[in-house]
Amino acid sequence: MKIDKILDEAISGERISFDEGVALLKSGDLLSLGEAADEITRRLHPEDYRTFIVDRNINYSNICVSGCKFCAFSVQKGDERAYVLTNEELAEKIEKTLSLSGTQILLQGGLHPDFKLPFYEDMLKFIKGFGVHIHGFSPPEIVHFANLNGLTIKETIERLRKAGLDTIPGGGAEILSDRCRKFLSPKKCTSEEWLEVMRVAHSLGMCTSATMMFGHIETLKERVEHLEQVRSLQDESLKKSRGYFTAFIPWTFQPKNSRLALEVPEGKWPVGGVEYLRMLAVSRIYLDNIKNIQASWVTQGAKIGQLALRFGANDLGSTMIEENVVAAAGVSFRMSKQEMIHLIDDLGYRAQQRDTYYNLIKPKSMAASQPGSRPADKTSPPSSSNP
Repeated sequence: MKIDKILDEAISGERISFDEGVALLKSGDLLSLGEAADEITRRLHPEDYRTFIVDRNINYSNICVSGCKFCAFSVQKGDERAYVLTNEELAEKIEKTLSLSGTQILLQGGLHPDFKLPFYEDMLKFIKGFGVHIHGFSPPEIVHFANLNGLTIKETIERLRKAGLDTIPGGGAEILSDRCRKFLSPKKCTSEEWLEVMRVAHSLGMCTSATMMFGHIETLKERVEHLEQVRSLQDESLKKSRGYFTAFIPWTFQPKNSRLALEVPEGKWPVGGVEYLRMLAVSRIYLDNIKNIQASWVTQGAKIGQLALRFGANDLGSTMIEENVVAAAGVSFRMSKQEMIHLIDDLGYRAQQRDTYYNLIKPKSMAASQPGSRPADKTSPPSSSNP
């Protein structure tokens, strides 16, 4: 299969096939992949700026029954390290975020064995009182809430939304292959359940993001299987629903302190910058119906994060005022708002702060953000030449 032909077709707006996606991931020509992804990005984003968001990841608890082999953050109930944040602790974190011009709280925790839905509804109402956008509860959490409370996925999302949930992050996707999931996280939701949460959220008019954690036991075909399922659901949502995936964020598995690192031969990981950029570029090329691709500087560092903006990403992601899960795996990259602005400016773009829906925020008028508002027309997803 000729790589140049595939890339030329993609640049012209044609949709590439599953087999072509696999061929691109096998390609050793990283620069050609990057150039094609960058050309597609500039077609979708001809503006002279690139974006970032100021937000905080709040892990409201680290107690989790999932037992994922790749996770170095969660603990079992009763562990001396176990915690559940109080309202006072939440308030302190939120107020600090707002003082730094933050507009979003990314709210995630473990699959707690006991907490029923009213606990989460009360927490959402409390956080919403600060007027901040809540991007919260990954699909595995929502499936867990539904099962624990004897509710459907739709009923669960509707109640969370009424309590203050605005959008849903794409966490817990890992690789949307049940072969991988049965080994990595057998107690977590299946691929279809992950997709169903997003399908239902979109049908209710909610926007979500999609993610991929790669570089562990998955095959290249399983990576493309993941991309294909995300692309297919986006096609469905754009036709039937008001909600859709606003962005795709691939990042690399971080092995330190995880059980998985003990079960797979040493030397297989961690995935480095070259493989990350290859996967990022192919994601941009393959996902022709998702407008925004986000860089993952949290796992790769500032310089690779900057380079990602030439390999298919149009967004540098979050300032990550707080991040605990990746840090628990021994990765401690940090970047201030000023550093993010410098990295974007250094590439020749203007740096622009955005909100969750990729609407721009004017520096002197934070009120223009209006957390929780629907995306403007200009941020709607691109139409595919082959939907």
